[in-house]
Amino acid sequence: MRSALAFLTAFGALAGAALVGAAPASGVQSATAVAPGVTYKQFDIQGARGLTHAHVLTVNLRNTHTRLGLLYPGAVAARAAVSTMADAQGAVAGINGDFFNITETQHPGVEATGSTDGPAIARGRVLKASVPDGQRFGPELPPGTTTRDVIGVGVDRRARLDSLALSGSIRTPVGRLPLGGLNQYALPVNSIGAFTSDWGGVSRVRATCGTDTDRGAACSSDTYEVTVRGNRVVSKAAAPGKGAIAAGTTVLVGREAGARQLRKFFKGEPVTVSHRLIAATSRTAYSFALGGYPVLKGGRPPAGLDDTAAAVRTAVGIADGGKRLLLFALDGAPAYRSGLTIAEVATAMRSLGSVDAFSLDGGGSTTLVARAPGAAAVSVRNHPSGNAERPVPNGIGVFSTS
Repeated sequence: MRSALAFLTAFGALAGAALVGAAPASGVQSATAVAPGVTYKQFDIQGARGLTHAHVLTVNLRNTHTRLGLLYPGAVAARAAVSTMADAQGAVAGINGDFFNITETQHPGVEATGSTDGPAIARGRVLKASVPDGQRFGPELPPGTTTRDVIGVGVDRRARLDSLALSGSIRTPVGRLPLGGLNQYALPVNSIGAFTSDWGGVSRVRATCGTDTDRGAACSSDTYEVTVRGNRVVSKAAAPGKGAIAAGTTVLVGREAGARQLRKFFKGEPVTVSHRLIAATSRTAYSFALGGYPVLKGGRPPAGLDDTAAAVRTAVGIADGGKRLLLFALDGAPAYRSGLTIAEVATAMRSLGSVDAFSLDGGGSTTLVARAPGAAAVSVRNHPSGNAERPVPNGIGVFSTS
């Protein structure tokens, strides 16, 4: 790594407002308890582009009163502020999550879904699968990484880096068709995707735009939609629709060859849709997981991490065999907005004791929240670079039962 990071040991109180326009902090290392097994601290980091400021939550999963879970606003295609999601779900702390479909300037008139790039699991339930790599929003993926990469916590209460691939099928009287997507804003070319009540009410048109290698390519002119309820086809449409999907109902959206297959379906036809996410490495089921990409594996950064573009960043580190996590967010205040490169983030996470680390969405999305002692609600501890919390589709919540 070209630039060594100098931790200047500046840890302050939970309230972060004094950081706006402030000179570089200094002082004695300390940490503030948020809940049993959860502490918060902040400190300066000297990066290659200048001084920046980091906020870190340390979560000890050996404490049986503490757990991690997915923050989300109740639908895959929806966004809310991290503080709003944390308070609604009763979290004591949290950070923002995966990169997401934030805009559709490349497809005028198409609704941006707000949905994330990668897979998502909440309380053991699969919410969505990943979009094709070429369709993702966010910085270019490092070599060897994909939109299927996740950080998650298993039912054994251990955190891991993994990859989750969709396995699914559509069973009809004449055979099975492969399922190419689940509640995702972009479907592979020639595929059929399933949308459930977890998706929300946002238009499904975006799922048929772009290609597997070009996010900005035109929307497909060959699409079709079939609605299945009670394992029977109940309606058909010539184009993807919008609106809330009732519980127990699945909407199948096809593009190109997938659309041609769906046109063969008839009203009343028996159809069974099945889907699950298959883990590449773990045999333990995940209680929660969300997407991003690895920046540290086994104590070493993957080859090809960017060391030129500095920005405000969010990351998660794993230590102590998956029993300790470090939720890391940089400050977006003007005095510290120089940020870090992804390579510098990897170095910072390793300096904090992480063996594995994972990058999440940054820039205006970077947000870390935590309750002050005795408070009933969380407050934002860093300064989002847009001067206010950006609504995001998901995040990592820290929960305490004590």
